[in-house]
Amino acid sequence: MRKKDAIKPVIPGPKASELLERKVNNVPRGPFNTASTFAAKGKGAILTDVDGNRFIDFAGAIGSLNAGHCPPAVVEALKKQLDNYLHPCFHVMMYEPYIELAEKLNKITPGEHYKKTFFLNSGAEAVENAVKIARKYTGRKAVISFDRGFHGRTYMAMSLTSKVKPYKYEFGPFVGETYKMMYPYYFRKPEGMTNEEVDQECIRRLETFFLSEVSAEETAAIIVEPVQGEGGFVVPSKSFIQKVKEICEKYGIVFIADEIQTGFGRTGRMFASEHFDVVPDIMTMSKSIGAGLPISAVTGRAEIMDAPGVGEIGGTYGGSPLGCVAALKVIEMMETEGLPERAREIGAMVMEAFHRFKDKFEEVGDVRGIGAMNAMELVVDKKLKEPNKELTHEIIQVCIQKGLIIMGAGLYGNVLRVLSPLVIKDEELEEGLEILESVLDVLCTRK
Repeated sequence: MRKKDAIKPVIPGPKASELLERKVNNVPRGPFNTASTFAAKGKGAILTDVDGNRFIDFAGAIGSLNAGHCPPAVVEALKKQLDNYLHPCFHVMMYEPYIELAEKLNKITPGEHYKKTFFLNSGAEAVENAVKIARKYTGRKAVISFDRGFHGRTYMAMSLTSKVKPYKYEFGPFVGETYKMMYPYYFRKPEGMTNEEVDQECIRRLETFFLSEVSAEETAAIIVEPVQGEGGFVVPSKSFIQKVKEICEKYGIVFIADEIQTGFGRTGRMFASEHFDVVPDIMTMSKSIGAGLPISAVTGRAEIMDAPGVGEIGGTYGGSPLGCVAALKVIEMMETEGLPERAREIGAMVMEAFHRFKDKFEEVGDVRGIGAMNAMELVVDKKLKEPNKELTHEIIQVCIQKGLIIMGAGLYGNVLRVLSPLVIKDEELEEGLEILESVLDVLCTRK
C-alpha cells in the first residue's frame, strides 16, 4: 500500500532547486530530464533524491536497470576489479573479462551457429558498427529501418531513427543510403483491416521498394527492433518478424536485431527475438547488459563479424574492464535468479492494472506489452484515436510529485511506458500502480 508520508509534497526540494540552478547555468538545454530533481541513492527499484524524497522507479534509466539499482553482486565485482586495473585499453593490452563476456554472449544469444562478439560504449555505437560490418561483409550500401524505430542519436543511428522531433530536427543532412519501411501498428490500422492484412501490406511495401527504389542486391542490412521501444512499445506479430527474416535470407541481406532495450530479460525471455523464433545475423545490445555501466555489444555470425580488417572496428573505451565484469554478473543474475521469469510476473500484474484502466477511463485508448515491457496509449477520443500528448505529460509530472518515476514514448508522445527493474518487489509494484491510478482518477474521464 502507498506510504502517504513517504515523500515531501514539493519536487524539486531545496537542495534539488540549488542544483537545478547550477545545471541551467552550466549544462546546455539539450539533454532531456524527466524528473526535476537529483538522485542521492538507488537500491533495487527505489530512488532517493538529495532532499530525501523516495521514488518508485518505473523508468529504470530508460530500460538500463533490469538488474536494479546497485545490485550487490555487481557492486562487489566492480570493487574487486578496481583493485586490479581500470583500463589498460583492449587495443593496447588485452584482458580476460573481455574474452569471457564475448564467450558468454556467443553462447546465450539466439542460434547455435559460430558467433563472435566485440564491445563498445553505447547502443548507438553498437548500431553504427553493426551497419559498418554489414556493409563491409556484403559490399552493399543501402540500409533499411522502420517507421517509429529508434536506434540512437549519432549520425548513422539518427539517420535510421524515425522520429523527427526531438531527435533529427535541423541536424541534417543525414547519412545516405538509409531508408524506412512500414512497421505494423495494429492500434492505428485502417478501419476494417485485420492485423494479418496490416502485416501483408508492410511486406508488400518492402518487396515493392526493391523494385521502385533500391534493389535487394544493393541492400546491405535491415535493422529492426523486435519490439519498438521509443516508438511506443509497439509489438508486431511473429509472422511479420519472420517474414522480414525470410526476405533477408532470400536476398542475402544481413538481418540486424536491435535488442538494446528489449534484451536481458525485459520481455520475459533473455532476448525478444526468441519470442519470434528468429535468429538474427547480427544483434546489438546495451542498456541493461551492465547494470547501468556504459557498455554495448555487437554479436553476429563469425563470417560476418570477421569481414572488417584489423583496426577497422573498435574504440578506446570499448569493452571497458568495469563494464565487462558488471555484464558478467548481470548475466549470472539473470540465469540464477530467474529474472526473465520475473519479468513475465511483473508484466502480468501491470497488464491486469492497465486493462482495468482501459475499462475505467475514456482516455486510455490501448494497452500493450510483452513481459515487463508495458505501455498505455492515451487519446483524446477513443473512436478517432487522436493522440493526447498533453495529458500524457501531465500524468508523468503529477506521478513524479507523488513519488513515481514514469516516462513517455511514442511517435506522438502519448504513450506511458513501464520499464521497472526486474527486481522490483510486488508491494513496490502495487504501490506504483496505485499512484498511477490515483493520478488517472484526477486527470482522466471515467466511463
